[in-house]
Amino acid sequence: MSIRKNQPQLKQARQQVMASTQILQNLIPPTVSYTTQGHVLIIGPEDLARLAADKLSTMASRVILANEAITSQDETHLEAVMNAAADVESYYNKLTSVKGFLGQFQVKVEGESGITELSVVAIRQAHFDIVLDLSHSPCINLEMLPPGYFYVGQDAALLADAIANIPDLIGEFDKPRYVRVNSDICAHDKHGLNGCNRCLNFCPADAISSVAHKIEIDPYLCHGAGSCTNACPTGALSYDLPTPSSLHTYLEKLVSRYRQEAQTAPVILFHDNEAGAEWITDQLSGDVLPVAMEEITVASIDHWLAVLANGAREVLILQTPATAPTLLQMLKGESALANRILDQMGQPQRIRLITPSELSQLDDALAVSLAWPVIMPMVLDAIEPNTNVKRSIVFQAIDHLNSQAAAVDDVLAMANIPYGMVSINSDKCTLCMSCVATCPTQALKDGGNAPALKFVEQDCVQCGLCEAACPENVISLIPQINFNQSARQQVQVLKQEPAFECIRCGSEFATQSMVRKIIEMVGEHSAFSGNIERLKMCGDCRVKDMFEDILDDPEKQLQ
Repeated sequence: MSIRKNQPQLKQARQQVMASTQILQNLIPPTVSYTTQGHVLIIGPEDLARLAADKLSTMASRVILANEAITSQDETHLEAVMNAAADVESYYNKLTSVKGFLGQFQVKVEGESGITELSVVAIRQAHFDIVLDLSHSPCINLEMLPPGYFYVGQDAALLADAIANIPDLIGEFDKPRYVRVNSDICAHDKHGLNGCNRCLNFCPADAISSVAHKIEIDPYLCHGAGSCTNACPTGALSYDLPTPSSLHTYLEKLVSRYRQEAQTAPVILFHDNEAGAEWITDQLSGDVLPVAMEEITVASIDHWLAVLANGAREVLILQTPATAPTLLQMLKGESALANRILDQMGQPQRIRLITPSELSQLDDALAVSLAWPVIMPMVLDAIEPNTNVKRSIVFQAIDHLNSQAAAVDDVLAMANIPYGMVSINSDKCTLCMSCVATCPTQALKDGGNAPALKFVEQDCVQCGLCEAACPENVISLIPQINFNQSARQQVQVLKQEPAFECIRCGSEFATQSMVRKIIEMVGEHSAFSGNIERLKMCGDCRVKDMFEDILDDPEKQLQ
């Protein structure tokens, strides 16, 4: 019997498996609180703003900032406007900025004495709690708008919805802190040098910033899109609801239990729990297991590849018209990378972004993937302490999927990916170890007791900190995916040389190349011109030699 004809049994298996498999959540998640008293600012054409203010009479205060001409000269309309919200004052200042979130909106306007906080002038408060924006263009131009900011333009339905919801926003409200930050393993900055900026490029809510050389997330602006955690190559930014490990565990159990129950490999469908959830109905094929996320970017390339290595036959990601363009751009880039990896190893392209219309016509596509080679589930190796967990899972999944296909051992060169090699010009490298000091993942290591520079490719995130830190400018980055597991994981020696021994006491005090470099740079300096050999001495012997020279000729110290 074909899988298409076996839908009742497959749907029953899905129902049983999903009912018995739950994501382990933090029972007491960290939260942030918004506190509001109900002070509302209404921005837009004065006529529309006044009519809206009239419908918000229960709020603590209402202020109108008229920034556009009235929309109609109709007498009946103007009469209604004149009779609406008679106690609400209008301001006509030029708006310069709107910033903040529910309970903390700072609105600056041009006043007679310069830039002024409108809330201080209008209601003697430090801020507005809520902003209702009826302007032709939004005053806050973000893909994901801050809580408490309602942009409705001149859409009557959106306005009615906002007016219905705004009165409920009085009091104290809690929201999860979606993302954790571990600055110790962040590759953004080290010793004032700029490195990785991937998370800064993909936040649709503008909630991420670099403050004092550290990545900070404003939890009040964060919508939990997860794009920052998706982009982060080190795991320094990690999602908290669910955590990466709990999501991995859930997906592994979901796939294994379904395979056991239905005797077929499932398809995992990631969707967001609002707009995407509306498209998940009982008509969905029984071999498709829907997984709801806060946003579809919460699951990243490590989850996609791991779920395939766990025995799913395909991963689908449901985008909707509500998906922010920045998130869609990220997903297209990451899914293209994942499919290039699968291509290189001879696997079918098992990861797809789909639209709601494609979701309703999945039968033909699912029939194609049924003919693909079945993946035997992997057993995840124990992850060593102080290891980049995200990267370890990515490469375990790649190695397993590769072993189930062509078992290639070559490299896939691609630009702008957080995987690859570090190359050095060994002739000019002095083994100063500036690169080791800045490497956030310890992909670069020193030689311990012997002068050497060592490297582990699997740990390199291509952040560029080593390149920026190198005083000799001898480091370059080579982005690539290396399918040769042993070569990727082994400790490579990029350069080694004997230590330089002090010509006076014989102790090792520097590298030979470092001493040569110093002689080239300062050998002509007057302090050493009389005795260049001092540069070949350790610090203690150099001081002794200088004092002995002075004792032999005391007048030298007067010269």
